[in-house]
Parts: sequence; structure tokens; C-alpha cells
Amino acid sequence: MQGEQWYGAAYKGSKQFSQWEIPTANATGFGAAADDYMERGIDLNEQLIHNKPATFFFRMNSDAMIGAGIYSGDTLIVDRSLKATTGKVIVAIVNGELLVRRLHTHIKGIALIAENKRYGDILIDEFSNYAVWGVVVYSIHQL
Repeated sequence: MQGEQWYGAAYKGSKQFSQWEIPTANATGFGAAADDYMERGIDLNEQLIHNKPATFFFRMNSDAMIGAGIYSGDTLIVDRSLKATTGKVIVAIVNGELLVRRLHTHIKGIALIAENKRYGDILIDEFSNYAVWGVVVYSIHQL
């Protein structure tokens, strides 16, 4: 078959890649249409924890805060680096007991408000052994 010529592609590419270089090659072309909508998985640590060294999980063991959407058995994410201000739900130690309550400060002092009518408010006086342990930032409960 003399006289036959073989014609190859005019463009040979800008680089020659071996099989070992393929994972690092800069591939060009069109991706799949769904690639534009592809996201990586949701990392709950990244979404819910903003200060890892100061954050801990706390299991709610009371129904004192059901009005705030916190139920017995819920997992609370508590951040100790946040400042406890009026209106925040906090974990406090009062006379050696851990409590989850809404903080209310006023001229007369500090009150810890329960979000359940069965529980009364706790007024912190000068003789109370009181400390804020952290601010509740999220409540996780199973539906």
C-alpha cells in the first residue's frame, strides 16, 4: 500500500503527560452540568461551634426551659467565651447546683428566669454562691 498517508491531528497538545502525571495534570474541557450545584458535606462542628476551646456540650436534665424550646434530654451547645447579658440563656452554678435559665439583670441584682410556670425565678443576692458557666448558643433535640 504504497502511496497511502496517515493523517493525524494537527494539534498535539501543549504538554505530554505520562500516566503518573495525570492526577496533577491541568485538564481542560466541560464538567458535568451538576458540578455547578455540587457542595461538600455539612460539617456541624464548623456550623455550630465558633470557639472550639471554649465550647462544650451539656445534656438538659429538666423541663424548666420548655418555653424557650429547650426540653429535657436536649443537647445544649454552650460557649464559655461569650459574655452573659440580659436575655441570654445561660448555664449557671448557684450554691453548687447547675441550672439552665434566662439571665435578667436589673438595678436590684440578678434574676434567673425559668421558661416554665412550674418553676419560680431565682433571685441572686449577695450571699449566694453564683457563677456563670457559659452561654447556651444552640439546643439540639430529636423530633
